[in-house]
Order: sequence, then structure tokens, then C-alpha cells
Amino acid sequence: MRRNIAILVFDDVEVLDFAGPFEVFAVADELRGHADFNVFTVAPGPGPVRARNGLCVVPDHTTTSCPPVQVLVVPGGFGTRALIRDLVTVEWIQRTAKSAEVTLSVCTGALLLAKAGLLDGLRVTTHHDLLALLGEMAPTAVVDPAARFRDNGRIVTSAGISAGIDASLHLVGRILGEGAASAVATYMEYGPGR
Repeated sequence: MRRNIAILVFDDVEVLDFAGPFEVFAVADELRGHADFNVFTVAPGPGPVRARNGLCVVPDHTTTSCPPVQVLVVPGGFGTRALIRDLVTVEWIQRTAKSAEVTLSVCTGALLLAKAGLLDGLRVTTHHDLLALLGEMAPTAVVDPAARFRDNGRIVTSAGISAGIDASLHLVGRILGEGAASAVATYMEYGPGR
């Protein structure tokens, strides 16, 4: 089965938070003959998204046109602060995560998962500067300040920015096997976390 990998993008999203996982899943698919993953971006609304430091991204879908999702990636960045108040998008994250095989947050994307009520009782992590806020937003979760990422089965959270690459490689290994994850890391010449 070819899995849809939806990567949420929004204004002020941290570039590596979404681009790192995009590259990991897309390379995994490419190395295996485009048989495993359909990787695409999805945004709360139509039109271009302005990521951190001015990068302009044209999303493939909006949350209303998004096809069924098997893996949802929720990145972070300063834009999460405004998105937390966007209840339509938070509800979309909640619904999509409930039907997806796995949801991965990168950095402060964990705050959006907390707002959606998806972290209750789980061991979680996020960017080191926002660990306390995550604990406030998900008071029944156990926040792990030392973890690069935490795998809770259907919910995976990762620490800041580049940790999303580690968590994505972990998920490729979980879904396709460690050999596939190692092949992606080798192709990307990526060492940390492997």
C-alpha cells in the first residue's frame, strides 16, 4: 500500500521542520521505486505560505482538499503560536491524527498536538525552549527534556528542528525496515541519530 504522507505547512513554519521530513520520506520513496510513499504538503488555506526567513512554499492541498492521510507531519516554528488559535486547523489535526497510522510532530508542532488533545498520558518532547509550555498545555503528559524523539505508537514527538529528520528516519525504519532507513541516511549523508 502506498501511504499518503501529509506535511502541514503554514505561515512562519520552521523550514527544516517540514523540509527535513519531506526529504526523508521522499528519498525513501525514490530509493524504493516510488512504491511506498506519496509525500505532499497541506496548508490551512489556499495560496502560498511564507515560511520562516521568507521562503515561499506553494502547498499541494488545503486541509479541505487533502486526501486520506496515513502519516501526518506537524512541524513547528513561530507560526504555531497563531495556529493554536485557529480552531478549524486544530480540529483538522485532531481528526486526521485519529484516522492516521501515525502522527509526527517536529519541534513546537507538539504544541498543536497538545491543543488537539492528542498527548494525554504520553511521553513527549519538543524544542528545549518550550518544554515547560508543552507541560502546561498537556498536563497529563510526561515531558522528556533529554529525548531526541519519543515514539508512542500512533503519536511521535521530536525535539527541535533537526530532530525531525531523526524521527522521520525512525518512522521509515518502523514502516519499511531498518535497511530502508539506513539507505536514506546514507543517501542523505546524514549521520546524527543513526
